[in-house]
Amino acid sequence: MADDDVARGNGGAPGRRFEGRVALVTGASRGIGLAIARRVVAEGGRVVITGRDAGTLDEAVAGLGADRALGVAGKADDAGHRAAAIARTVERFGRLDHLVNNAGINPAYGPLAQVETGVARKILEVNVIAALEWTREAVAAATGPAAGLRSVVNMASLAGTTSASNIGFYGVSKAALINLTVQLADELAPVTRVNALAPAVVKTKLARALYEGREEEAARAYPLRRLGEPDDVAGPAAFLLSDDAAWVTGQTLLVDGGASVRAAW
Repeated sequence: MADDDVARGNGGAPGRRFEGRVALVTGASRGIGLAIARRVVAEGGRVVITGRDAGTLDEAVAGLGADRALGVAGKADDAGHRAAAIARTVERFGRLDHLVNNAGINPAYGPLAQVETGVARKILEVNVIAALEWTREAVAAATGPAAGLRSVVNMASLAGTTSASNIGFYGVSKAALINLTVQLADELAPVTRVNALAPAVVKTKLARALYEGREEEAARAYPLRRLGEPDDVAGPAAFLLSDDAAWVTGQTLLVDGGASVRAAW
């Protein structure tokens, strides 16, 4: 593999770490979630993906392969949707081994003083409380022949580790998610490992306001001189989900192009 392949995030050929395994990935009709789902399928696994838009979800399933993937449309913070998605996972594939809490929102852009209380509550409901509920329900459903839920990966953010201009309450929610990861890792061990990823700016629809129209300028803040792509996060996610990380739990891995080594990003 050439050195520039590593720098640009073009990993080598995938192995078969998810052969016979099933992963549920929330918020996976596009972007980071879909990239993670693709990686699981490429390594022999099967996936259930969720998202709010049924049409976009159907397209994603078609790309993954209808024999390897199932889509369940709904909102991450809706209890009925969670129950249906987990039940259909076990019904279709007979087991549930891995969970990725990727669904997240950020409808507030600006200083904290301007964030409406109702909007702040909604961010916490989707980004934190829903992740807790998905995890509890997945753990309960995975008991039995599948020998329990093997691993959980929560999608945090670099914004959860430091101050971040104009997305401050999003950062608050991701800081809470990081702490939730630590607590769940302690409580669910030794059966289930729980880790988190904290990306910097990745080129997705959610992050578009942070770089659109000034991508080159934004990229200069990163030692690796580019913004992230969804596949840059999918590789680390696959590692944390897989048995390659069998002795890793309660950790938050920064996936940030080197941004965190500088005083400001």
